Amino acid sequence: MTSTYPYGNAETVRLTVGQAVVRFLANQWSERDGVEQRLIAGCFGIFGHGNVAGIGQALLQNDVDVDADPSTPDLPYFLARNEQGAVHAAAGYAKTTNRLQTLAVTTSIGPGALNMVTGAALATTNRLPVLLFPSDQFATRYPDPVLQQLEDPRSLDVSVNDAFKPVSRFWDRINRPEQLIPSLIAAMRVLTDPAETGAVTICLPQDVQAEAFDWPVELFAKRVWHVARPVPEPVALRRVVDAIKAAKRPLIVAGGGVIYSGASAALREFATATGIPVADTQAGKGAINWDHPLAVGGVGSTGNSAANTLAAEADLVIGIGTRYSDFTTASHTVFAAPDVAFANINVLAFDAAKHSATMLVADAREALEALRGELAGWSTDEGYQQRAGQLWDEWNAVIDECFHRDNQPLPAQTEVFGALNELMGDQDVVINAAGSMPGDLQALWRARTPEQYHLEYAFSCMGYEIPAAMGVRMALDAEGHADRQVVAIVGDGTYQMLPMELATIVSEGLKVIIVLLQNHGYASIGALSESRGSQRFGTRYRMRDAESGRLDGELVPFDLAANAASWGADVLRCNGIEEFRDNYAKAAASPRATVLYIETNLYGPNPPGCAWWDVPVSEASTLESTQQAFEEYATEKRGQRHYL
Repeated sequence: MTSTYPYGNAETVRLTVGQAVVRFLANQWSERDGVEQRLIAGCFGIFGHGNVAGIGQALLQNDVDVDADPSTPDLPYFLARNEQGAVHAAAGYAKTTNRLQTLAVTTSIGPGALNMVTGAALATTNRLPVLLFPSDQFATRYPDPVLQQLEDPRSLDVSVNDAFKPVSRFWDRINRPEQLIPSLIAAMRVLTDPAETGAVTICLPQDVQAEAFDWPVELFAKRVWHVARPVPEPVALRRVVDAIKAAKRPLIVAGGGVIYSGASAALREFATATGIPVADTQAGKGAINWDHPLAVGGVGSTGNSAANTLAAEADLVIGIGTRYSDFTTASHTVFAAPDVAFANINVLAFDAAKHSATMLVADAREALEALRGELAGWSTDEGYQQRAGQLWDEWNAVIDECFHRDNQPLPAQTEVFGALNELMGDQDVVINAAGSMPGDLQALWRARTPEQYHLEYAFSCMGYEIPAAMGVRMALDAEGHADRQVVAIVGDGTYQMLPMELATIVSEGLKVIIVLLQNHGYASIGALSESRGSQRFGTRYRMRDAESGRLDGELVPFDLAANAASWGADVLRCNGIEEFRDNYAKAAASPRATVLYIETNLYGPNPPGCAWWDVPVSEASTLESTQQAFEEYATEKRGQRHYL
């Protein structure tokens, strides 16, 4: 079936919907501060019925056109092994480029499409742009129900792709070719909006993908999307200045928005000029270098005693580019002063308004530079600055202890992190997302640059690390940074969730290092379970015991190192920290993807905790452990409050 539409005297070109999508994406650019870059750097895809003859054919056609005419804008294709992994890779790419570039992902209908929902939620929660094209059922409905189609008797227009609506910042379904034009324009707007960005989902029925249409040639001209830097409103700026000048114990909480804005230098200069200590979130770690005189490290549930002590005493919390997750606020307990107030700087008013704050809706860099000018000559008390420095020195002694434990026969995972922190270069990238490791890393990692620390902790998705490493490596290689190492730290639980993108990493010849920690269980949830009275139930990898009938028998005899090798990566087994250090040097020197496998102690020890996290405990139980945990929970909860 073909479609035409009159465009007056405008020049048109006849393409399928799939071909129009590819040609349009290849000509989209973003610009910030006078620097242009390709907005959509490539397309991941797994082909099945729905897209194999639609966007799949279009990507092939584009390759042929580029071969025939090298001046044709290209949209490189990458074959992923799992649709969720492909979205994670796109998110990792977007994070590495400070949200100025991303990747598209195309899938078949049904289960292939739904596999992207988790990745879409991760991207939207983290405010990262990704572009998704899940295939859909037939728009004509002639062959309904097709293979893998979900039928909803309430409406024939519902498909599994409606599940993307709550996890997308923009969602559309293209039932006629001409609908594609405004949809693509709207999609690019969202991808390049620093406040509203996230997952963008355009559902493409499989018959529509292959349908031809006469498109205006103008649609495929180079289009530059200018990424805004909203400047502070003078009146709002004055309110924040007044709040800061009135404070005696102000504390900055730097979030991911500082890094995405490229505001790290402005933050360092602002802290130096005003004497305000700077704590950081998972997304904001590295926004200020760890050895800056005013840096005090991670704040909140997995933060350190220095930042959390200052947070408990602060009369003004200045949140810059943070969404204030419950880990940052320690479930609304860490900012404990009775008179504490908030001043929030964010490009998104939704985040700026949190905790009844004095709001400044603006770009982080623009706001910091304006504030520094308005606060010229003002500074916190020198004694307050010295106290912050003393608290940070005390915590650094704890870091040294955690990094250099003698915990034979198995090392603590903190020793692995210490080795990496010392071995990795300033511009190298460490990646992690889930388990006990993000907590240890936020408390202990000494980030020297904003590029070095890549933690996904808004969604904390198990399985993110390996595909994200792929996306980060692709972004760095595209920018000419092949000399920078990309290191993903993966626990055995996370590894089993999504290891198959190792095959994609190998097939693409990407140089990454995967640090695989084996401790035969879920360390984070095990410790949480124990602390909440549930005795680590269901958190250890054990065989089912014939006598007890429970999973408390011998260790499961799997070999994750052998499994990693089966995907095509080089694997180096590490017996202890010294051999890990030696093997890291080998992996760094190798041009191939390498997995460093090391067994660690399931029980730590981990850094000392110094803040709370609200995880409700069973109020009624016959278990003494649960009863005791509930008493502790009720006591801790008394410090929880709304910030009004």
